[in-house]
Amino acid sequence: MAIELENVLPSEIEKRSFEIITEELTQSGIVLDPEKAPVIKRCIHTSADFDYAQNLVFSENAIPRAKEAIRNGASIVTDTQMGRSGINKKRLAQYGGQVYCFMSDEDVAEKAKRDGTTRAVASMEKACELDEKLIFAIGNAPTALIHLYELIRAGRIKPELVIGVPVGFVNVIQSKELILELSDTPYIVARGRKGGSNIAACICNALLYNL
Repeated sequence: MAIELENVLPSEIEKRSFEIITEELTQSGIVLDPEKAPVIKRCIHTSADFDYAQNLVFSENAIPRAKEAIRNGASIVTDTQMGRSGINKKRLAQYGGQVYCFMSDEDVAEKAKRDGTTRAVASMEKACELDEKLIFAIGNAPTALIHLYELIRAGRIKPELVIGVPVGFVNVIQSKELILELSDTPYIVARGRKGGSNIAACICNALLYNL
């Protein structure tokens, strides 16, 4: 059987990928909200998983509020170095923000050991010490998302946006459902087990590329 390949220039691959995504969504009868579409399509592009057209949940005005925060210099806190590496730091820096990941910091490891907790929890505690607008992009550790929820409820931190997309099986679904309970915190959450550091990063990039 002959395999027919598309003749696509390397510089056009991403554009063609988004065209295919749009075509397949249309064929499936899925109509995306124009404001949310860039985020949803980039998640599908990153994962080749069309479930993100259904499982991403956005709080009211989450996207415009997040974009406004970025324009005003908000920084991003991630729970993995992989997530940090995937975010377009140069684009974020144009607006005065930077990307933090405290998971590898020596003081975070010491605090986690001292408190008998995890680095993910200790890294959220360290984020509380930052005196700037913050977006949290959690793609790996449900414990980070759970503790962030606790810090928000305690009034210790007020994020501009919480991206809650940890992947896995243990406390993953529960951690996301906690974020969905927050009434005064903007969020983008991938309901269910799916997610990952790559999804957290691509949601950040979707916001950055569509300012």
